[in-house]
Amino acid sequence: MSRYQFALAGSLLVLLLSRPASGQGIPFSQHGTVSQRVGFTDISISYNRPVAHGRVLFGTLVKWGKVWHPGADSATTITFSKGVTIEGQGLAAGQYTLWTIPDTTRWTVIFSRAVHVFHLPYPGESSDVLRVMVAPTQGSHMEVLAYYFPIVGPDSAVLNLHWGTTIVPLHIHTR
Repeated sequence: MSRYQFALAGSLLVLLLSRPASGQGIPFSQHGTVSQRVGFTDISISYNRPVAHGRVLFGTLVKWGKVWHPGADSATTITFSKGVTIEGQGLAAGQYTLWTIPDTTRWTVIFSRAVHVFHLPYPGESSDVLRVMVAPTQGSHMEVLAYYFPIVGPDSAVLNLHWGTTIVPLHIHTR
């Protein structure tokens, strides 16, 4: 093999090895994180962001009255550095996964101790730490699922779960 052929073969090998393996590609649901300090409490959310793609989301894709994980792939996690109250109910510092039971007028938001799990199946009520009821609101269209803090005060905040035109606000107070 000539020096030129050897160099060409080496270059091709490098190109082939640097490409993603077959079947790998850009994920459909991109990963997102949100962090906010409220008083002396750090809150962080780690999730994968499904895309609406023109689908009817709630009542069709996401069934009313059934447990739904608000995210994609790995279960969405929320971490609190100190204890908080959510919708008036206490929750200890720690890491939890989020689950919901959507309905037309009230959503149940579930904080589960089952972490490092996939978004299906729901780990079950035995892993639930807290369930709160929240009234959803309607807003502008959000194509990709998002969590954000539209209101932050010295000892409280609102965390919105927003997908399509549905917004589920969680009122959080630090202790």
